[in-house]
Amino acid sequence: MRHISESASTGGEAADCGYRDSIATVEPYGIDHIPDVERHGRPISQFYVWFAAGLNFPIMVLGFSAAWFGLSLWQAVTAVVAGAGVGSVLMGVLSRMGVRLGVAQQMQARGPLGFVGNMLPVAYINVFAGIGWAALTVILGGKALGEITGLPFVVSAAGLVGVQLLVAVFGYNMIHLLQKVLSYVLVVLFTIMTVVAVVRGSSSLDANPAAGGYIGSFGGWVTLFGWFLAFLVAWTPFASDYSRYLPDDRAVSMRAGWYTGLGNFVTLAWLGIAGAVVAGAATETDPIAAVKELTGPWAVPALLAILLSSLSQNFLNVYGGAISLQTLGLPVSRVQAVVCICLASFGVSLWAEAGVYDKFTVFLNLTSYFIAPYVTVVLLDYAVGGRKDKSRIPELFDRTRLLEWGFVAWAAGVAASVPFWQSSLYTGPLADDFGGGDWSMLVGFTAAAVTWFATYRLPTLWRTGRRVAAPAPSDEAVDAMEAK
Repeated sequence: MRHISESASTGGEAADCGYRDSIATVEPYGIDHIPDVERHGRPISQFYVWFAAGLNFPIMVLGFSAAWFGLSLWQAVTAVVAGAGVGSVLMGVLSRMGVRLGVAQQMQARGPLGFVGNMLPVAYINVFAGIGWAALTVILGGKALGEITGLPFVVSAAGLVGVQLLVAVFGYNMIHLLQKVLSYVLVVLFTIMTVVAVVRGSSSLDANPAAGGYIGSFGGWVTLFGWFLAFLVAWTPFASDYSRYLPDDRAVSMRAGWYTGLGNFVTLAWLGIAGAVVAGAATETDPIAAVKELTGPWAVPALLAILLSSLSQNFLNVYGGAISLQTLGLPVSRVQAVVCICLASFGVSLWAEAGVYDKFTVFLNLTSYFIAPYVTVVLLDYAVGGRKDKSRIPELFDRTRLLEWGFVAWAAGVAASVPFWQSSLYTGPLADDFGGGDWSMLVGFTAAAVTWFATYRLPTLWRTGRRVAAPAPSDEAVDAMEAK
């Protein structure tokens, strides 16, 4: 079949740049459809990508919330496992879409939303989220490096951003290699951290109606479930980005989905349950202070784990954020977009260094409210709307399709969830109803799905009369073709 390129003004075939499985070559593709000749790799690579990214100490901090909500240990464990399970299934399905279509996740959303319709959700939940998550991770890694070395935060943060920039510039193959290496290193460090934390700080976690955040056992369970689901929902707009080079084969696709789900589930359930186990003994909510409190004399290897995990997460944040900038149609190469994301995340990290945990929970909630309806529309378009038909891939690069009904479904999902929002920035009028739990994502999922089913057979909402010119080929693609 034809391999469509965003860089071709006529919608022509993407060039064979000879990238293959080279580690030392700068990735020449951005949001282009990956040609069959460039498809390579093994499904198990998806496990390493997401396992390394999921070894993240703030997940354990989220588990601390069980004590705040007054949940018993079994209630906390079931909420964590349920949230991790649902989120992992979503990630697995989205990863399979990348194998099938060979296109980045954000570009796939142009199908049901249209070129212009996709801009607002991409600008907020992908670009903004990519920068925000990257900045948060730089803060954690920078503080951990400062604790170990005594370097001032600005210096340690700049060093981390420099490493992330270099790896993201080299791109897909380099990221997959380093995620595999970091998986083996981080599993040892996080095992040490978990064992030490549990031995030093484990305590019985009993239901406690006198807890400061008690909203009833059901309300607390729903909210904790939602927080753990939200952690993976925040990754969903980037799931296909790391599977789109795999060969389009049904067996490969199935295994890639399973490995993606497994990598996410194991880490989220592991660290979330560990956090719940030590929740009764933890008094700190700042991640760096909490890890020092829980690990005591073992704090250095624990801080090293946080430092290295900041890299495994931000390789993905920066890479995915750069693809998002290109999805917006901005005239930038992938390398230029990587530089923009790194500079922006470094600036935000300097501004937001203080009060990390509060900003983390607010940011997590707000992005999930917008992402849930977005993912719903993308999944339904693929599973029911016929997007898995590869002959329709050119539609994703057709800029004359400005607005599709999927944008209406996404907007309806967001609007319907607003009255249920629970955030320090805004609390909806219905937030305390229905048992007191946070129902925002479920409402957003449902409203978006209902609206999508009611409108997906309708003709394009807004189309231009002529084809909109696309930007010139990227610098990376030109260089690769000349070298070849």
